[in-house]
Amino acid sequence: MRNLLAFLAKYNYWLFFLLLEAIGFVLLFFFNSYQHSALFTSASGVTGTIYEVSGSINSYFHLKSANEDLLNRNIFLEQRISLLEGAIRQARLDTMRLYSMQRTEANLYHIMEANVIKNSLTRIDNYITIDKGENDGVRPDMGVVNAGGVVGIVYKTSPHYATVISLLNSKSSISCKIVGSEYFGYLKWEYGDSRYAYLRDLPRHAEFSVNDTVVTSGYSTVFPAGVMVGTVADIADSHDGLSYLLKIKLASDFGKLSDVRVIARVGQTEQLSLEKETEK
Repeated sequence: MRNLLAFLAKYNYWLFFLLLEAIGFVLLFFFNSYQHSALFTSASGVTGTIYEVSGSINSYFHLKSANEDLLNRNIFLEQRISLLEGAIRQARLDTMRLYSMQRTEANLYHIMEANVIKNSLTRIDNYITIDKGENDGVRPDMGVVNAGGVVGIVYKTSPHYATVISLLNSKSSISCKIVGSEYFGYLKWEYGDSRYAYLRDLPRHAEFSVNDTVVTSGYSTVFPAGVMVGTVADIADSHDGLSYLLKIKLASDFGKLSDVRVIARVGQTEQLSLEKETEK
């Protein structure tokens, strides 16, 4: 208390001067309309600037939490997209109706689900590995399809896995025909573009055009008639000039193979055995 009184006594003139200055400013700005307006405008500008700087600082320090929230939302959305894509693929596969299966008794074919775990596109002879084998009922010479169409034919099996001869394989030869025509030929892949194969041996008097649909003919024990193969992309003559050579845009995208179905035909083993006996 003594120190405070000593301070006031020492600087009493300065304090009295500051008090008079304050009283003068109050009288000037609060009892004169022009000065009052000017003070209010200046104070508003300063306050606005202070609030703006304060808001910027707060926004900067809240960026981390905002980014974490956005990251969580992105992860959630990516998971939802993945689930929806899987549901769409599953729905397409489960609702896939082959032309022939609509006309054939259901007990003639069994459909087994499988996943592609290995695939190749760049070799002359490409193979696919699926995660179903003998224990699941998969046997050699069964057809493999996906939501697009024909994928290949089962080649070898083990208890839990199977290898499939892809359409993109020099050994693959599938009997096909143009929708609306009974003329058939054999689909072969030539090393190169994985999107196209060639339909050979169609007679010269057969009628078809670009964009016609190509399906399996049913003249084998592997695929029923009418399974989607692709569409006609181009028409040319065969090398000997006796038949047509059709360039076919394949319906299955072999670069995106994931879910497939194995088609098991009832009586296939018996038919194959009889045909082999006949050919001896």
